[in-house]
Amino acid sequence: MTIYKLTAVFICCGILLGFTSDNSPAGEISVSGSASNDLCRALKGQNISYTLYDAPSEAIAKAKKGSGVIIVADHYPAVRVPVSGADIKLAKEKKLRVYLEYPDAFPGIEAASDPFVTNLERLVVAGKTFDHDLKPLALLGINEGYILRADVREPLLVAAKVAGFDRAVYGIDDVKQYPVLWMRDNFMVAATKLSNFRTGRYEPTLSWKQLWENIISWAKGGTRFKFNSWNTDVSPSYTRQERLPGNARRQSVAKGVEWFYKGRFFIDSSWKSLSDQRQGDGTNPFGPPVGHHLPSGDGTWGILEGHASRIYHDGSQQYRYWIRADVQGEVSYAMALAGKFLGRREYYKVSQNLTDFIFENSNLRKEARGNKDSAVYGLIGWAVTHPYIFYADDNARAVLGVIGASAAMRSGKWDKEIVENIIANFRLSSKQGFQGMNLKQKDIQEKGWQYFANRDLVQPSPNFEAWMIACYLWLYDKTQHKPLLDKAKTALRLIMEAYPEKWQWSVDIQLERARMLLPLSWLVRVEDTEEHRQWLDKMASELLKFQDGCGGLRVELGKGNLGMSGKTTSNETYGKYEAPLIAEDGDRVCDMLYTNNFAFFGLNEAAKATGNPKYKAAVQKMSDFLTRIQVKSENHPDVDGAWFRAFDYGRWDYWASNADAGWGTWSTLTGWIQTWIVATQILIEQGDSFWDATKTSGVNQYFPQTLDLFFHKH
Repeated sequence: MTIYKLTAVFICCGILLGFTSDNSPAGEISVSGSASNDLCRALKGQNISYTLYDAPSEAIAKAKKGSGVIIVADHYPAVRVPVSGADIKLAKEKKLRVYLEYPDAFPGIEAASDPFVTNLERLVVAGKTFDHDLKPLALLGINEGYILRADVREPLLVAAKVAGFDRAVYGIDDVKQYPVLWMRDNFMVAATKLSNFRTGRYEPTLSWKQLWENIISWAKGGTRFKFNSWNTDVSPSYTRQERLPGNARRQSVAKGVEWFYKGRFFIDSSWKSLSDQRQGDGTNPFGPPVGHHLPSGDGTWGILEGHASRIYHDGSQQYRYWIRADVQGEVSYAMALAGKFLGRREYYKVSQNLTDFIFENSNLRKEARGNKDSAVYGLIGWAVTHPYIFYADDNARAVLGVIGASAAMRSGKWDKEIVENIIANFRLSSKQGFQGMNLKQKDIQEKGWQYFANRDLVQPSPNFEAWMIACYLWLYDKTQHKPLLDKAKTALRLIMEAYPEKWQWSVDIQLERARMLLPLSWLVRVEDTEEHRQWLDKMASELLKFQDGCGGLRVELGKGNLGMSGKTTSNETYGKYEAPLIAEDGDRVCDMLYTNNFAFFGLNEAAKATGNPKYKAAVQKMSDFLTRIQVKSENHPDVDGAWFRAFDYGRWDYWASNADAGWGTWSTLTGWIQTWIVATQILIEQGDSFWDATKTSGVNQYFPQTLDLFFHKH
């Protein structure tokens, strides 16, 4: 279908006649629906008068001639709105302007067909439809939209799976389109419940407000109508401009930790079998949210990954029931540090249970990974469904979490396991200090660890390599074992020399810069030279070029062809792979899954390592930004206190390209996102750093025997 030039059509229909004064009866509207409908709630308190009726036939019969009628679908999606032929005829005779959504019958609608249900599809403005606020190809999100199948010409809005941030960058000619809004005589017909915008959490908020201003203005006969307020069920905690309370950061921490409980992410024995069923083999671990009537666990059975980026029509959100090792260690850190900071010692038990889950009560360190004679001894499996795959970065974040938790609780219980994990990764790294994307247990066992240790491998990919290199530096500081320092320095030098042209970036280039801050900060800690400070400042400066005045770091696409998951290149590939949150550089989006979270933690370490005021100022701005954009919701407690992956700081709203196949715009992550933000907020509040907080770790007592076991006995 081509994009039609619809100006003439709308002049005939009265949309683009220009906005006039409110003349009765043209300015009057009647509404068929309940007072609890999202539109009726939005109209309450606005500068508009309307009469509410129970049924469409009553609204049409009692509406004044020449006035507007809005008919909403209160029982969507189960029941379509009943409108008879007599109602349609009467509306025409009275010259009413009728907005009608989700009807059971209307010319052009296939009444007998089941609705199409959206997943990745978004609404696209299909022409010069409304005023300047909604331009052709503009995008509006609709969550699990039930769309009646219709055969109509020149729709105003269509649903389609298209690439783009806020507009369909590749057009809509090559995709299947589902008409959503169109004109038929004096009727404006919607094939779905457009009035579900608040309950269904439709984004972006401003665009939906503008859409409804256009619809109501048309119903009022061209009279310009503007909402003076627009409420949502999910919103940022603070606006961009408002002054933060003095205790805002502390409150943010408390909410951030309480979110683990509100979301029922800690698995309880009473519903563990349900969780296991939804997790399956880990390839499709999605399911409905955990019911709020179910109890929250205590960490004994681990913690779920978080939300997927799929929202249902009632505003509830899909969960990811995957049990990953990194998440267990990360949340253990958040719980222990928050327990100490907030004086909530009951959090310690949860932290201990999560760490015990990694090392004792799951398969993550069992079997070959727990056999001292095995080449994979000491490694932590990727997930309980894939314990035989090892990512160095996942191991790093898991073990850093355990290190941080141990320090917060002043516990040495897992010191031996900490040393074993870092050395297990160290001996599998190449001569230059790299592991590659991941390693598989079968390959390691067949080839032996010596094969990997003697490889020549250089992979300048900070996302996969940087934080394990940081672990080598941390352990060197505790043991003074020089090979740890030497290999870390070699790897970091090679990465810096490869920047930027030869970097193998994952989703975007800002992610890679963010991941470099931690090892470079800790390199300054152990060997404070001018060159090492220059490396750190180069990376921090490159990263901070894209820090907005609000404090957030903007996403920037990587250059060249070395990226794994770069820009979405077509409508067809939208939603198929991991992907950045933007369509083009300059899109005003921040990423809390890959960039702002890790940069926040790393910049604080850099500030404490160097005392550089530039880093300190950047950290403070990021802290304020993250405090402001933390999710606030009374109706959806499972997201209240979370951070979504994406934030559009231009609109000050949760919006981005939802192209990522696994962790899209509205995804949450108990580990990657929540932990590093909460933990860094605490460190800032305490004037502390991870390095200083873990300085007195007693891991060195286990180092000689571990080194002997891993290298001399094998």
